[in-house]
Amino acid sequence: MLSGAFSTLGRYWKPLIGIALTLFGAAALVMIAALVAIGAAVASQWDELTAGSSGSPDAEELVPLIVAFGVLMVIGMIVYLLASAVVQAAVPVVLQEAVLGRPVRFGEVWRRAWARVWSILGTVFLTGLIMAVPMALMMGAVAGLMIYAASLGDEGGAVPLMVVGFLGALLIAPVAMWLYVRFSLAPTVVVFEHQRPVAALRRSVQLVRGNWWRVFGVWLLAVGLAAALGYMIQVPFQMVGLLPGVFDPADLDADPSGGQIIAMLGGVLLLSFISQMISQLFTAIFPPLVVGLLYVDLRMRAENLGPVLAEAAAATLPEQYGPPPAHV
Repeated sequence: MLSGAFSTLGRYWKPLIGIALTLFGAAALVMIAALVAIGAAVASQWDELTAGSSGSPDAEELVPLIVAFGVLMVIGMIVYLLASAVVQAAVPVVLQEAVLGRPVRFGEVWRRAWARVWSILGTVFLTGLIMAVPMALMMGAVAGLMIYAASLGDEGGAVPLMVVGFLGALLIAPVAMWLYVRFSLAPTVVVFEHQRPVAALRRSVQLVRGNWWRVFGVWLLAVGLAAALGYMIQVPFQMVGLLPGVFDPADLDADPSGGQIIAMLGGVLLLSFISQMISQLFTAIFPPLVVGLLYVDLRMRAENLGPVLAEAAAATLPEQYGPPPAHV
């Protein structure tokens, strides 16, 4: 699975990296624009808050800043979810052509991925909602018991109930992971089979049944490998930021202004942004690619998909690619 994922990424890196770079780059630009606009709107409140008054800040000073921060968080969440959904739809689109050995262009990947993005969002939302149900029930039960104990005047009973809640969370976590693995193939099903969210979840459960540990192991290895490689990508950029002369606090005045601090940290922040962007490109593409290959493999084993793919490849492959491999 990992070898196939790296091979696919190496051969189809242009549409995969192109889609991810375009989307996450656009998301970053939207966030920067939102940050500038919101910063300009609350600049006066921020100056009043940092004026150095000895008293505690009033609610009138804090509310605009809290609202601005909340709006920025909502914008970031929406933009990132939309970009991630399109990337998650684009990976199976490329994989559909990769298993047949056919080339695919950026425009075609974009068109087909965007057509399935809302179903992908619905699938991700339903998966998260189903996983959150056991945790919400457990937290609700613990909160109810704490309220009941407080109503009886037993304030000391809150601590044991909090311990019970923590232990319950540890017990619920495996259930949430079990549910996640059962539904992990649903985004790929949405693209490959043009299914709606609920039907895709059912289809994922059907394919994973009897293969849960295998799917979990391969998925865990892919996520762990992506995280490790993503960290390795960020390390050189972080080391550059630590080089002498790149960031030297001694160059600041005794009472540095905000502009001086931003100018001093600008290079380090830029390096951090670039490293995180490059790392995110890999971590956003590689695990869905491995999951997509798992989907194809499970269908080959359970539904004899191999001959269908071989026939389609023989009928559509360009002459320069030759006949499809025998193992397909």
